[in-house]
Amino acid sequence: MLDVGLKVLDLINQRGYVAYLVGGYVRDYILGIKSNDIDICTNATPKDLLEIFEGAKIPREDYGAVTIIYKDIRFEITTFRREFKYSNNRKPCEIEYISSLDLDILRRDFTINTICMDKDKNIIDLLDGRKDIDDKIIRTVGDSNRKFSDDALRILRAVRFATKLNFKLDEEVVLAIKNNKHLLKNISYERKKEELDKIFTNSNNKAGIKLLCELKLYDVLEIPDIVNLDYTDSLIGIWAMIDKGVYHFSNNEKELIEDIRDALSFDNLEPKNLYDKGLYVNSVAAGIKGISNTLVTKAYNELVIHSRRDIVVSASDIAKALNKKEGAYLKDIFIDLENAILYKRVENERDELLKYCIDKYG
Repeated sequence: MLDVGLKVLDLINQRGYVAYLVGGYVRDYILGIKSNDIDICTNATPKDLLEIFEGAKIPREDYGAVTIIYKDIRFEITTFRREFKYSNNRKPCEIEYISSLDLDILRRDFTINTICMDKDKNIIDLLDGRKDIDDKIIRTVGDSNRKFSDDALRILRAVRFATKLNFKLDEEVVLAIKNNKHLLKNISYERKKEELDKIFTNSNNKAGIKLLCELKLYDVLEIPDIVNLDYTDSLIGIWAMIDKGVYHFSNNEKELIEDIRDALSFDNLEPKNLYDKGLYVNSVAAGIKGISNTLVTKAYNELVIHSRRDIVVSASDIAKALNKKEGAYLKDIFIDLENAILYKRVENERDELLKYCIDKYG
């Protein structure tokens, strides 16, 4: 992937412009972390880039960004720029294209994300970002209060980078977060959830959750229950414990959240509960309660049936055995059969089940 990115730089250079890999990819390259997201900055304007790359698109023209697909890899290329007058503590209202990399990197969030690489793999580090990587510190580019008031989402990005990289927040960053955290109310729930999801799904999420609590971000994020969160490595399990109905979830996610909340209140090794809620929901709930996933999986695998489809008699079989027409009464019979089979009061064998139905309902 790096070789393809360097080739993109070369193509831009061949047209007389300068271009660099910038941001997270270069940071992760230095840290030896695999990354699949490459951003490029250049003094070429979006119009210039459209002439260089066939099929290039401008998804956000006001931001000077162009998206290209080269060798089946997606790249976002931004023109060197300055930004002015942020609205709603999130987006710049005005930008100005410039020719200087030195000025362009001043608009970026954290020093560790300002390091660049040219087509020959030379590292350009104008703001000592590499030193901050060595010191394992998250430091803003310029005044922290200004950075967070311009774009309040950077507060959560700071926590995310500290979580992902196991870095510490600079003292000025900590103070600025505390001073500006109320501005997170102006950020959409969608964007906040995107950052929180990345924190919660990281292998170091315990540290990230602890940092959210230490910075007292839970109230403004409307997740007060995170303070007493029982640890789980399940993203949907975390949301089941902390969401108060303010964040958006798909219908499937909403159903899982409700099922996990229900499953927290009952025995996750009990056959009927395993049957009704399934392996995933019970595993998440059990994990939150400190019950081994191995035990839950073993109990689930030992179930005689896992769904109604596993019952070896059909509605028509039962109706015929009872000499009745099919009807709503069969629903209750199947519920009875599920319990009888799960608790091994009757074998899941056709003749046995039909005899059971005749004896009880005939």
